[in-house]
Amino acid sequence: MDAQDWVQQPPPDLRGAIWHWELDSVAQLPRARAELRQLLRTSAPAEADDALEERVLLTFEELASNGLRHGGKPVQARVVAAENGLLIEVSDAVTERPPTPAVGRDPALGGLGLYLVAGLTAAHGWLATAGRKSVWAYCR
Repeated sequence: MDAQDWVQQPPPDLRGAIWHWELDSVAQLPRARAELRQLLRTSAPAEADDALEERVLLTFEELASNGLRHGGKPVQARVVAAENGLLIEVSDAVTERPPTPAVGRDPALGGLGLYLVAGLTAAHGWLATAGRKSVWAYCR
């Protein structure tokens, strides 16, 4: 899969600790990221290291900020901490707008978050079900 492709497919079915956030504004992201950092340090799988922690935190922030900026509220975020990796999933209420990486835009204008997430993660995708769009990424 090319890094720019965000294919409509379900996320991997992982079992593990599940952490949730409901977000209404970008101003909530620093607190949610700090909570996630603490959870990763105290409850993440044994294989988690600093590099994995940073990839998960950056992926979480990028997907959540995209949901808040381009999706419909409420935006819900969850992280599943499994033995074999971490799943970051962010859902919003705008099912008709799939994640679309910016094409032909000056990098100084932003819009490169989906490329960044694709490059940092082992798998990524999205799914629209039951009036919600879920954008996900899997880190290991």
